Amino acid sequence: MKKPMSYLDSVHRDGRIWGLFICFLIVCFPLAVSVLFGAFPQWEALWKGLLATAPMYWAVGIIEIFTYIPMLGAGGAYLSFVTGNISNLKLPCALDAMERANVKANSEEGEIISTIAIAVSSIVTTVIVILGVILIVPLSPILEAPVLDPAFDQMLPALFGGLAVVFVSKNRKLSVAPIVLMLALFIFVPALNRDTVGIMVPVGVLFTLLVARIMYKKGML
Repeated sequence: MKKPMSYLDSVHRDGRIWGLFICFLIVCFPLAVSVLFGAFPQWEALWKGLLATAPMYWAVGIIEIFTYIPMLGAGGAYLSFVTGNISNLKLPCALDAMERANVKANSEEGEIISTIAIAVSSIVTTVIVILGVILIVPLSPILEAPVLDPAFDQMLPALFGGLAVVFVSKNRKLSVAPIVLMLALFIFVPALNRDTVGIMVPVGVLFTLLVARIMYKKGML
């Protein structure tokens, strides 16, 4: 009798299938547009542009794999990488859900909670985008009002600030090093801004892991 597939095995099977399918769709879209409109890129210029920019995204992609999977679990990671916007939306939702359920990402309960949280987040995001497309014209005067600009600018810091309070309070010793590093980088390196958050989150996580390892070896944790 064939042994039934475990939950994690099914997650990896479905995650790989859907990941490859999404990659296929991503590649097909520009090809379909080029064919329909007869507007193909200049291949020499395309390859030169890819050689200049692609290595950075490869490096970030590899770093994100090792950074996000331990925090999101396998199912959450597959779903996050397919739906996107991990650092700004999926990661905070998953971490908050697991925190409230008092489970760890490397447990089966954490896997399920993280996946459900990210799935709900993706559905809600899709619904909001659809409503936004429908209501963008009547709501434009309100959303573009100067009085709301400060509120929109603080939405992401407020989201991460709320999560930071929880995790910093639990790991006060460990939290000092990454906070000091990020403050120093964003204060003294003008090129870093809110558009680079997606890159700096993995950098901060890897730095924190290194510091945690050193502190653990010295008996400080």
